[in-house]
Amino acid sequence: MAYCERCHQTHNVGFISTRLAGTDGVSLETEKWATVFEKNGFTCYYFAGELDRPKENCYLSSEAHFNHPEIKNINKNVYGVYQRGRFVTEKIQELKQKLKDQLYDFISKFNIELIVPQNALTIPLNIPLGLAITEMLCEIRMPAIAHHHDFFWERQRFMTNAVWDYLNMAFPPHLPGIEHAVINSSADNQLSLRTGISSTIIPNVMDFDIPPPPVDEYASDVREALGIEDDELLILQPTRVVQRKGIEHAIELLHRLGLKAKLAISHSSGDEGFQYEQRLHEYSKMMKVDTLFVSDVIGECRGKTPDGRKIYTLYDVYPHADLVTYPSNFEGFGNAFLEAVYFRKPIVINTYSNYSMDIKPKGFSVIEIDGYVTEKAVEETRKVLQNSRLRGKLTDHNYEIARRYYSYRVLHQELTNLIAKCTGCRAKLI
Repeated sequence: MAYCERCHQTHNVGFISTRLAGTDGVSLETEKWATVFEKNGFTCYYFAGELDRPKENCYLSSEAHFNHPEIKNINKNVYGVYQRGRFVTEKIQELKQKLKDQLYDFISKFNIELIVPQNALTIPLNIPLGLAITEMLCEIRMPAIAHHHDFFWERQRFMTNAVWDYLNMAFPPHLPGIEHAVINSSADNQLSLRTGISSTIIPNVMDFDIPPPPVDEYASDVREALGIEDDELLILQPTRVVQRKGIEHAIELLHRLGLKAKLAISHSSGDEGFQYEQRLHEYSKMMKVDTLFVSDVIGECRGKTPDGRKIYTLYDVYPHADLVTYPSNFEGFGNAFLEAVYFRKPIVINTYSNYSMDIKPKGFSVIEIDGYVTEKAVEETRKVLQNSRLRGKLTDHNYEIARRYYSYRVLHQELTNLIAKCTGCRAKLI
């Protein structure tokens, strides 16, 4: 167990978010943080509006979810406008108080001694929850590590609003006793510039010390299930269908490669509409590229579709891919990049800003485009796909770099330091 030499007791950690379920970046990174805590003897508990963690360690609050009807109605009335009605303020305060009562109950029920808000004090999708956490921290002065993924100033939709008072108060709050962790250097710079808050950069990580297991019997037929022929390449786009993912670049790349291949897009558009997906259907037809939208058979866990087809996880699909395309225009970090490296797949990447600032300088060998597909990128891609020796050399090189900079060992070291800073105690691992 993790033993605190100062207070002579074990620690219970409370993760707080709007949703901790599925394969979104916040949920995935929370699971990784929890793994590090638990390996060192900490017990983890969870507070959110949607949870897929062990029920005995969970506190479910429907009002904490960003899709709760009253939260959605608040957002509708405060974003894209310059003035909010009094009824909106009253509803925010009412829900804040209800959530704060629930947070107190959560802390009391599980004897929480350290809380870790996961993006709940970062992106203002649930303003009452952010206010509730902030006020609670002011009232009880509990140590906290606020993990920030997406600040409101990084999303244009939040910049016109009628809640600047709340954003300045709680997203994030500038309070003693809170340590702040961000996922890239740009966020670190902007947080300091805009708020005066100093932070620790903790990048997204994967367990590179343990390579992925070999393909098992269940996942052995992935290519067949996706309709990939034996002499055909499987190009994987492991993202949602949203405009900032730049998927049209992957379609153009396949068109210009002139090789027998299919592009498989793993996830749906979610709640961001279907106009972009329709655009990709039309563009694929125009470019004569066979693009597969396969979110119906790729899920968070294995199972069956209503018509009896097998559902695979994304990790079932990665080993069968010949190439991963990741032509995003913007990413907070880029989990799909690390996943492709983990499964030793060559990558075509658009040089989005956080990749250029934080990831590229580490020395990864990938095929780059800078806003548009070039003939050089096409030739490099073709060469990598047709030369297995070169492909193996590049992917092994990338794996070793990722193990050095983005492994659980890095997360363990940084989290240990943050725990010491915000609690005044350093865990002694025994």
